[in-house]
Amino acid sequence: MQDSTNKNLNPKNNNYSFDQIKDAVESKLKRYYGIAPSEATEEQIYRSVVLTVKDILMRKRADQHNTIKKTRSKRIYYMCMEFLIGRSLKNNLCNLGLDDEYRQLLSEYGFDIDKIYEIESDAALGNGGLGRLAACFMDSLTTLGYSATGFSICYEFGLFRQKIVDGMQVELPDEWLPTGESWLVPRSDKAYTVRFGGTISEKWENGKLNIVYENYDEVRAVPYDLMVSGADTEACNYLRLWKAHSVTNFNMSLFSQGQYVKAMEQNTNTEIISKVLYPSDNHDEGKLLRLNQQYFLCSASLQSIISDHLAAYGTLDNLTEKVAIHLNDTHPALCIPELMRILMDSYSYSWDRAWETCLGVFSYTNHTVMPEALEQWKEDLFRFHLPRIHTILTEINRRFCADLWNLYPGDWDRISKMAVIADNRIRMANLSIVGSHTVNGVSKLHSDILKEDVFRNFYKKEPEKFMNVTNGIAHRRWLCYSNPKLAALLDECIGPDYRKNPEKLEEFLKYKDDATVLKQLEDIKYANKVRFADYVKNRTGVVLDPASVFDVQIKRLHEYKRQLLNALRIISLYNDLLENPNLDITPQTFIFGAKAAPGYDMAKNIIKLIWSVSQEIEKNPKIREKLRVVFMEDYNVSVAEVLIPSADISEQISLAGKEASGTGNMKFMINGALTCGTLDGANVEMHELLGDDNIYIFGLTAQEVEDMWKRGYHAGDYYRVNNRIRQTVDRLSLGFNGTSFANMLHYLIIGNGVADPYMCLADFESYFQTHETMLEDYADRDKWNRKALINIAKAGFFAADRSIREYADNIWHIKPVY
Repeated sequence: MQDSTNKNLNPKNNNYSFDQIKDAVESKLKRYYGIAPSEATEEQIYRSVVLTVKDILMRKRADQHNTIKKTRSKRIYYMCMEFLIGRSLKNNLCNLGLDDEYRQLLSEYGFDIDKIYEIESDAALGNGGLGRLAACFMDSLTTLGYSATGFSICYEFGLFRQKIVDGMQVELPDEWLPTGESWLVPRSDKAYTVRFGGTISEKWENGKLNIVYENYDEVRAVPYDLMVSGADTEACNYLRLWKAHSVTNFNMSLFSQGQYVKAMEQNTNTEIISKVLYPSDNHDEGKLLRLNQQYFLCSASLQSIISDHLAAYGTLDNLTEKVAIHLNDTHPALCIPELMRILMDSYSYSWDRAWETCLGVFSYTNHTVMPEALEQWKEDLFRFHLPRIHTILTEINRRFCADLWNLYPGDWDRISKMAVIADNRIRMANLSIVGSHTVNGVSKLHSDILKEDVFRNFYKKEPEKFMNVTNGIAHRRWLCYSNPKLAALLDECIGPDYRKNPEKLEEFLKYKDDATVLKQLEDIKYANKVRFADYVKNRTGVVLDPASVFDVQIKRLHEYKRQLLNALRIISLYNDLLENPNLDITPQTFIFGAKAAPGYDMAKNIIKLIWSVSQEIEKNPKIREKLRVVFMEDYNVSVAEVLIPSADISEQISLAGKEASGTGNMKFMINGALTCGTLDGANVEMHELLGDDNIYIFGLTAQEVEDMWKRGYHAGDYYRVNNRIRQTVDRLSLGFNGTSFANMLHYLIIGNGVADPYMCLADFESYFQTHETMLEDYADRDKWNRKALINIAKAGFFAADRSIREYADNIWHIKPVY
């Protein structure tokens, strides 16, 4: 229940007076803790502030709900297994324009708001680029005034909290709810039941086919809403996060008999569904849990959407006119058969009518060209654990293959590749394409690869279904809030309009030859490097030199992202300095942040290598004056907000043709870091905007990679003819910090089936020489600062606001509510 403080907070605008905010905070302290500000702890202040901000957002949300009822606006429902939102308090206060007021108030109470921000854990609702993109999109949807709801799972624990012990990644529980639950609004009134397992049979009654479920298990899906603010807007959207609860009552009989574990077993088995984000799936139990999570999300969300729509309109006849449902990657693909199930089984739709509805509401974004990431499930899992969904998928596949046979009679190979079910596998990407009206990639190159290679047959069949929407970032969060000094300079030079209209950043170009502005830009970068160095010292005890070049690679640890290529160059520089400690080179600090999937041994070995090189360098005081390596343990959004503004060089070095887009490259670009990258993902469009002079491109193109594989790639040839490569790779066998990495040498030169599968050695020389050019340019401070300014000015295209407008206009066909 809301307390009386709410009457003092007028949600119609963001101009709350200092006294209103003070009264609200003190009211919360008094009501929930029975204390005055002078008696409060930092955590009590944090929770009281959160409650006041949540009140503002919920009032905004209520007003938006009433507006939607009047305007009958079309809504977008964004389905994603993860939303990497980071911390909420600072972002919400900045979006509401209340950061200064709360800072002043807490200062009067004797508290530093920056320390209060640190109390909040990063919300463990996401892992990497997919979840961060979803969070950025929700921010832009709200800021631009669209009616949007994000659906995901209320994970109790995130992927894991990373601990590095003797170079090895150790996974610990990532708890976030102790501080994060303050943002959640329980909605038990909106709970739904999800069924698993059991058997189904068909029964005709009064000329109608009824599907009879028996012997199934039920799970209660309880939603927890998390309000999503926008910048300078009346709108407020929300994430609806589902938590799994047992439907079965507590077994008091067993408990009374002393069988405590047995009495709790049903509850425990049910709650596992929402326990952990992305459980390891290198065993059958993990695969089944992931499947259950996906269906749990889809079923609960579709029931919620249908219920809300019926409450608003009283009919489903206009569902395609008023509802758009977006599948962000293949994890929510089961929404397609689940909507079919609901429409046919609960609302007596014919198959054709239900299928037409599905094609009218669903759209799908593909995020990968990696074959192993295009989800497939054993058909038996569906047959036994989701029997009704299996029958629907079987019929979808039968009808689709029949259509294909009419189009391509006798072409079994093509039909087999396009089938939703084949070889006892259910292909989620194929399902997503077949059941959606639009399919998009997330960069021009990625979309071209989808059309010309990965989904070539689908594109030939329905070319009008495919389009591109290049990814974007929440530029307010990653520029304005994370880099306030740079934002202040931009405000001074071009005015604040770029905060809502990022394309106006291009006006900053007129200062590219202004010596005063270029010097200010350099000073801001140095101040951000000092800030990050202080952060690292407080967190690890390591003292970084802010006068060195900060060279940063922060990504999920995967072979195709080629952290190994970066490490090989560092080893080569280390070899040079061992041979000649007085070598005149530019001091460089290499900063890594990455998590490896728990079952991904090669990725963990790369972390071990980077850490071991770092430890060995630390033991050599003379070398570490010129070369430092830092691996940031448990990298997350909050670390990125401090690190990205400090970066000089952004490493975007995936093998060309493997990265769908990337968004880290955009965050670095808008903060004035210069990119060293391949022509992969969104780097291609960055290169088009910046030209050859303002981005550093190296290595093979996607076409050259493909051609080389066709001819036959022999990594050993590079090892034999290039002395630097040979010395670098040989050093792996000798090892670092007492650990040999002979297995890495074997991986690069001999391999298991294929050596160096991501062509680190093929691109090494180009990569090394490109960095030499970058360091030469870095020494010319005016030249480097001018390049940095141009990067900032050209970054407006990569704002999520632009991406969302493209989705809204070309795919979802929605209009702003405000």
